[in-house]
Amino acid sequence: MFIIDAHLDLSMNALEWNRDLTQPVAAINAREVGLNDKPDRAKAVVSLPELRRGNIGLVIATQIARYVAPDNHLPGWHSPEQAWAQTQGQVAWYKTMEDVGEMTQVHDLTTLENHLKVWGDGDDNSQKPVGYILSLEGADSLVTVGHLERAYQYGLRAVGPAHYGPGRYAQGTDATGFMGPKGHGLLKEMERLNIILDATHLCDDSFWEALDHFNGNVWASHNNCRALVNHNRQYSDEQIKALIDRGAVIGAALDAWMMVPGWVRGVSTPEGMNCNLEVMVDHIDHICQLAGNTLHVGIGSDLDGAFGREQCPYDLETIADLQNMPNLLAKRGYTSHDIDNMMHGNWLRFLRNAWA
Repeated sequence: MFIIDAHLDLSMNALEWNRDLTQPVAAINAREVGLNDKPDRAKAVVSLPELRRGNIGLVIATQIARYVAPDNHLPGWHSPEQAWAQTQGQVAWYKTMEDVGEMTQVHDLTTLENHLKVWGDGDDNSQKPVGYILSLEGADSLVTVGHLERAYQYGLRAVGPAHYGPGRYAQGTDATGFMGPKGHGLLKEMERLNIILDATHLCDDSFWEALDHFNGNVWASHNNCRALVNHNRQYSDEQIKALIDRGAVIGAALDAWMMVPGWVRGVSTPEGMNCNLEVMVDHIDHICQLAGNTLHVGIGSDLDGAFGREQCPYDLETIADLQNMPNLLAKRGYTSHDIDNMMHGNWLRFLRNAWA
């Protein structure tokens, strides 16, 4: 089945993790044996060949570079200008992947429909370019609001104003507080350019403020349910209902600590916490029950988002195993039409409406 994955940090893995994503996952992991500078060394699950093997032909692919003030102990860049430069290196990687035929950018209705024709022609997918829609995770790297139009020109089509902690335009996971005038200016410019608002990572205060001040298209690319895992990174039922009311699609995420309650980083294991793909279905089902239909949920895996097999479902060897999801959903009573919606149809409907 054709799958759309709404959140992959491909360029971060390529540049900061120094992974050659044109290689099989096994080759990437073999090269990392003995390295310990990152917690997921030799445990990667994503590469371009694995995306093709899993029939994942379109992804929302990120740029990400956080600015950190002197009193912010999160990893990040020490000036917005440095963060902007980092995102430009990430753009250069995506463009290089296009140059060598590994990827192709999807940025409007014409490029979307053309790409779907390529992947729907019945031919073998192993040599086809993976389509990507460019998204910015955390807006700190936008030196000024005026930089947003520059980013739009090279293909940026979605922005999440915040990531972890306090941000320059909004407050993110584990932070509190509002967006303020600077954030409002960003939202206004996003609306003018028809850039999608990614509500993921917004803290509760900034979440409600963003919805109040933004009249454009909204999604949550990789978010799970607070009712199942009680943490501010997840969204409450009230927030999920508000997203549904805005026509949003919410991408279910596969980071184990977001899937099961009580996860202790560096201590818990997927097997020990019984974290498997069935748990992802629990979160998907919760959103469907709130919506009363299957029209507002999709796949937003976040796989290899600074974690690997040590912190994702134990029955997932690589991202290609997302192809097991349709059977798991069918076991819960979802129809083939429902499953098509959740694996790709909802994202396609959203994009066609946004770009019409």
